[in-house]
Amino acid sequence: MAAFYRIISLLGGLALFLYGMRTMGDGLKSSSGGALRAVLSKVTDSPVKGFLLGTLVTCMIQSSTATIVLTVGLVGAGFLGFRKSVSIVLGANVGTAITAQIIRLMDLDAGAGSLLYFFKSDNLAPMALLVGIILIMFVKNRWSHTAGTVFMGFGILFVGLMNMSAAVSSLEDGLSAFLLSFEGNYLLGFLSGVLVTGVIQSSSAVVGILQSVASTVGISFCAVFPVIVGVNIGDCLTTYLVCRAGASREQIRTCLVHIVYNALAAILVLSVVAILRLTGVLGDALWYVPLRSGGIANVHGLFRLAPAVLLLPFSGTLAKICEKLVPDHEEDDASARIEKNLRELDKRLVTNPAMAMAEAQTLIAHMADVSIENYERAVAQIFSYDASRTERIRSQEHLLDRMADATNQYLVSIAPYIQMDADYRTQIYQIQSLTCFERIGDLAMNICDDLESVHGSDQTFSETALRELHVLTEAVEDILELTRETFRTNNTGSARQVEPMEEVIDELVELLRGRSFARSAGGQCPLLTSIEYQNILQHLERISDQCSDLAVYLLGRVDDRINGREHEYIGEVHHTQQPEYMAAFRAGHEKYFSLLE
Repeated sequence: MAAFYRIISLLGGLALFLYGMRTMGDGLKSSSGGALRAVLSKVTDSPVKGFLLGTLVTCMIQSSTATIVLTVGLVGAGFLGFRKSVSIVLGANVGTAITAQIIRLMDLDAGAGSLLYFFKSDNLAPMALLVGIILIMFVKNRWSHTAGTVFMGFGILFVGLMNMSAAVSSLEDGLSAFLLSFEGNYLLGFLSGVLVTGVIQSSSAVVGILQSVASTVGISFCAVFPVIVGVNIGDCLTTYLVCRAGASREQIRTCLVHIVYNALAAILVLSVVAILRLTGVLGDALWYVPLRSGGIANVHGLFRLAPAVLLLPFSGTLAKICEKLVPDHEEDDASARIEKNLRELDKRLVTNPAMAMAEAQTLIAHMADVSIENYERAVAQIFSYDASRTERIRSQEHLLDRMADATNQYLVSIAPYIQMDADYRTQIYQIQSLTCFERIGDLAMNICDDLESVHGSDQTFSETALRELHVLTEAVEDILELTRETFRTNNTGSARQVEPMEEVIDELVELLRGRSFARSAGGQCPLLTSIEYQNILQHLERISDQCSDLAVYLLGRVDDRINGREHEYIGEVHHTQQPEYMAAFRAGHEKYFSLLE
């Protein structure tokens, strides 16, 4: 029973290690998610730069899997080409070795008077935990929670390592016998590395276990090298399974690069080790040398770095291999556009709110484009009706609905991972914005339906009504363009220009509505066309209302005096007649009313 409890203690230490590594990585990602996305998406055509960026990002977030998942997401979103992603994947494989170098601090042997004594794991862990809890509980500013999370994760990671080492020390005889069996059976060592990494889903954790064992009992080079090669293969299989589900062809190719590279790297390492052993370069003194934690870290780092450097010049060849394995196939244009837009919401990024909302921002911008395009088609139907155009509007409206549903669900799924107030405000604003653009698309469809009714009755609008609609639709198109630009740039100055334009449109609609009633009462317009004309005026007015709502939502995002009381703010703006507002209103009023007879 004693051995059973020691194994439970070992697994408990492993659990703490994994949790600490995840906590530390989450803290780093939450503080730098936007920066990571910006850095990864701006990779140039230089494989060396991509390699260095992949290495650096993985060192920061302590997970090659996380870096590759982020890369896959950027490839799917169109921010990063597949071929540019290859060097990042190679760099991620090197960057993950940094965790083992951190763990080697366990091997430090320094007296209390030495500076290195501070870095001993049994001193560093409690200090990191203490700093972390102080930052989380007692310091209240924008970055304290994130920094505290990083420190807590770092401390928990080392507590888990110390717990594993303590458990290993009591299992010394059994573990020594087990590891000795790898010295004569390299296949068993390789398969063990693959299997254990596949189960634990973290190469850093498996290497950390090896380092804990090495710190206590020591592991010979010949026993550990096949295990580390197996760990590298197991790590890439885990990443492939994470990235594969629901991915596009370009994303699948990026995942395959990880597997193909690691397979080639494994063959390369095993071949070089075999040649060095056969030629006597790796004599018995090196072959059976006992390795401690630092030695394991160095072997792991060497096996990660050397193949990456050797294969980096052949990144183009790796890309071609993956393109052969996942060939292109034909897609119809409509389906390709739908899937391209929806793939921009990569669920692999939801744990990183800053990056996820950047993807959502892009898709909402596309929604704005689709809704305004549909508005322009609907307006074209007023002056030149075309049945095929109606079908196009209807198909785009279905696309818009799909985009809105997917984006809304995506933004809701981010909620559990949001920690910063700025991210929360952005999430709410994006949900409000996509609702506005979806409604604009709906109103464009309503205009189209009204026009279909008029066309089906073989009636037309009078020349006077068409001239009036021309002026009003031009004003609405102008406010839509201003709203789209406001959304894309997050410019509060532009946002303040929307409301006076909306007020001008309201007055235009009121005037045209009265004129229409007069024509209908005088028998100048048939009843059906008069009714549909009134409906179209209402739809156009509501489109401008959506523009006003979106602009005020943007202002509320940055001003707490507006946030949550948008309608009150609009009323105040109208009644206070601020100089800036009145100047814009008078300019718009003169521009559009002067065009009416």
